[in-house]
Amino acid sequence: MQRRRIGGPDGIEVSALCLGALQLGTYTDEKTSFAVLDRFVEAGGSLIDTSNNYCFWEPGCTGDENENLIGRWLASRGARDRVRIATKAGARPLRPGGTLEDAEGLSAPAIRKAMEGSLRRLGTDHVDLYYTHIEDRSVPVEETTGALDELVRAGRTRLLGVSNHATWRIEQARAAARAAGGTPYTCVQQRYSYLQPRFDVPLPQAGHTHATGELLDYVAAEPDLTLLAYNTLLSGAYTRADKEIPAAYDHPGTPARLAALRAVAGELGATVNQVVLAWLTGRTPAVLPIVGVSSVAQLDEAIEAMDLTLGEEQRARLDTAGTVPGDG
Repeated sequence: MQRRRIGGPDGIEVSALCLGALQLGTYTDEKTSFAVLDRFVEAGGSLIDTSNNYCFWEPGCTGDENENLIGRWLASRGARDRVRIATKAGARPLRPGGTLEDAEGLSAPAIRKAMEGSLRRLGTDHVDLYYTHIEDRSVPVEETTGALDELVRAGRTRLLGVSNHATWRIEQARAAARAAGGTPYTCVQQRYSYLQPRFDVPLPQAGHTHATGELLDYVAAEPDLTLLAYNTLLSGAYTRADKEIPAAYDHPGTPARLAALRAVAGELGATVNQVVLAWLTGRTPAVLPIVGVSSVAQLDEAIEAMDLTLGEEQRARLDTAGTVPGDG
């Protein structure tokens, strides 16, 4: 599998595809989950994305499930040195059955406690990338960035990332970290796919935040920033009849972009999902896609997309298909 560096010149080298592990251990049984993780590493995959709150929203779940499963897999395979682990803090409810309305937040004590819990569940003494999962505007940004820098200095994480934040908040935090001589965010994880969303229609998933044109421009202008895109395949909606494309993508440009996707897929003998992933990885600046799967077959489809090359004319056709609604 292709490799690339995230977090700028001083960042870390990872596989060009990130495995989003949210499905594993809750929606996917442990045997299948372990098979998916095994296949990912066998194919050269190295970056695994989890969180300290997956999947608290399911009945009977607490948010421990995903990190616990990855920890068991790491221990059983002795695989810690072969993979890079990314996890997140800030969006874990403070009580069982809670919601994002009572999330732990991004105060210094909350961040320290969240990291301790993640390391315990994962069975490791450090992670490679640590994200703040959602915004917490009740806490001064300097407190959050200072606590995160402490984790870097203590060797608990190598890189810092930010997810589901407004662009201006990301820049505010990066500026605060630099002013204090600390470690800035160098990875941004936001929802992004080939279909272009309307920004005036809410998503069904609480907390999800689209990558805006402003964010894409910001990442392109900052050499040390990497965009990691989640929900890249719209939870299967590109190809599955039982999955509806969310209302946020319901506008006149969508049919034209879907038609372009299908045409290019036919020309290349590829699947629509593979064309979406190839389009993302070949963008400038390049995007590192995160893909969540529930079977080895789905993972193999994504892995094969890493070797798919779009011709210049095909990429131009995909880029210009449809119209872009305003993001106001």
